[in-house]
Amino acid sequence: MSSKQDLINEVLSLPIEDRAFIIDSLIKSMNPTNSDIEREWIKVTQKRLNDLKTGKVQGISGKKVFDDIWNRFEK
Repeated sequence: MSSKQDLINEVLSLPIEDRAFIIDSLIKSMNPTNSDIEREWIKVTQKRLNDLKTGKVQGISGKKVFDDIWNRFEK
């Protein structure tokens, strides 16, 4: 068996949380993030979360979002 296959088998034997961490690390290594862009996205998400918490905006259920998408493309 190849060393790559051994490594894959070893990773597959880990708990799912550890596998997810490894996957995330590998993906980040292949597509590194731009820290300036990352900081801007954090600002945007914090503002959006604050808007939801304060009631400035109302959330939409995931079911409604997907129903609307299906309805749009079924026609």
